[in-house]
Amino acid sequence: MDVAGPVNARTSLCMGTDQKWCGSVTGAVNAPLDDVWSVVSQTKRLPEWMPMIERCTELSGEDGVPGYIRLVSGFMFPQPDGERSWIKESLVSMDHSAHTYVYKMEASNVGLDGSENTLQVMDYGEGTTLVRWSFRVNPVEDACEDSITDYLGFMYKSCINRIEATIKSAASRKPNSISS
Repeated sequence: MDVAGPVNARTSLCMGTDQKWCGSVTGAVNAPLDDVWSVVSQTKRLPEWMPMIERCTELSGEDGVPGYIRLVSGFMFPQPDGERSWIKESLVSMDHSAHTYVYKMEASNVGLDGSENTLQVMDYGEGTTLVRWSFRVNPVEDACEDSITDYLGFMYKSCINRIEATIKSAASRKPNSISS
């Protein structure tokens, strides 16, 4: 695997009886596990590493605690009227020791209601972290499975690609930081 960036997304029909469309994308980030987790596990930092997110609003609950609800908006999915996409998400689980969490899309204007995303980060050695983002999507009426899963894979890979830059940018803003 090329540790400089993400590998290809893999998609398939999920196993089981729910018949969801599934996919995952994995990429290596040249930063330590704790630094990556600090970025990806905090709602307030979402717009820093997800370029298509303009705003993330807390609706209820406590960030990082299952049951937490947030509203994300931006240009994640092109809308016919040119308006911003929005997704109301709930945190299903957060395991800080395993560095993983699951969000469910509760409502949206993009047709992905009921879909789930899982993000997991793992130590890949030598100051590198492996990020795995998987998704389970309800079939979308009048849409092609490959088109939806390819688009999600592309979008999530672009986010993984931004994590390292987000960490470096934050480090350069800290007083007494050393640039390399």
